[in-house]
Amino acid sequence: MSISSSSSSFCLPSQIRVSLGTAICLGLLDGKIAVNPTTAYLMTYIEGKCSSNCSFCPQARHSQSSADMLSRVTWPIFPLYLVTAALADAIKKGKIRRVCIQALNAPNMFLHLEALVKEIKKHDDIPVSVSCQPLSRQNIELLKNAQVDRIGIALDAATETIFRKIKGDKARNTYSWQSEIKLLKDALSIFGADHVSTHLIVGLGETEKDLTEIIQWCVNFHILPALFAFTPIRGTALERQSQPSITSYRRLQLVRYLIVHGITCLEQIHFNTHGEIVSFGVTDDTLTGIIESGKPFQTSGCPYCNRPFYNEKPGGMLYNYPKSLNIKDVGEIKKQLGLF
Repeated sequence: MSISSSSSSFCLPSQIRVSLGTAICLGLLDGKIAVNPTTAYLMTYIEGKCSSNCSFCPQARHSQSSADMLSRVTWPIFPLYLVTAALADAIKKGKIRRVCIQALNAPNMFLHLEALVKEIKKHDDIPVSVSCQPLSRQNIELLKNAQVDRIGIALDAATETIFRKIKGDKARNTYSWQSEIKLLKDALSIFGADHVSTHLIVGLGETEKDLTEIIQWCVNFHILPALFAFTPIRGTALERQSQPSITSYRRLQLVRYLIVHGITCLEQIHFNTHGEIVSFGVTDDTLTGIIESGKPFQTSGCPYCNRPFYNEKPGGMLYNYPKSLNIKDVGEIKKQLGLF
């Protein structure tokens, strides 16, 4: 589906949300940030909440959380013309390397997204990712035709049972595991291998084996899996649930890195009776070298995505490092893994 330029202008939103860190990086707000985002994170603006009802999300329609939250990040509203002008300047200076648009579910949202992407592309042909629930193949095609570089369709859950609980019928939502898998495959046929991503949230009741299996499935289909640590947000259905164990999260970051880079595979990994990883299927020397590189523990996602402090508070424990690790960071991770 495509629309004319005049229709596109009609659908162009006048306001947009910008993550707090991005707003500071673009000069839209004054403030200091420990690490600058290398991707500009934007979120579609609507009055009220998303029409979906995911249990972990502050944007869920039944959530009592603030409407300016996504995960633990604040997303203030700005006029679109100010954002696109500031974005063009930041791209020119090399501060921003990609734009990522988080899309809420709302009427005409994909027409708004098409117009928004076209407006951004007027200023600079920067890669644009869209993270959304496309609902139909037609919407995926619309985004591709608008010159979106990558599409992210979040499974979030590692298993169908957990999906039903947090995103599906048991959460009073219309999503189903089968439809999400089909949409990921549709996206793959439209965008091509290695231009489709999904998000997996660690800490929703899955085992490490469950996560490893879905990571391997993604890699088999050339879908890039990105890991998030569950973050309890006040006002959501899961506000009382704890964040995942840091030791378990580190093992899963390692296994994701190893599988994504073809260094190991599910068949070579061993688990105990609790579904915990006990062997990564590589030599000790290989594992040590990869750990000491620090790369598995940096934020995973699209190119240039570092999502500073999306899952954590500045100064607190880092689940995902937004920049290269130093020797002290690696030493701390070794302790957390309990391998050395």
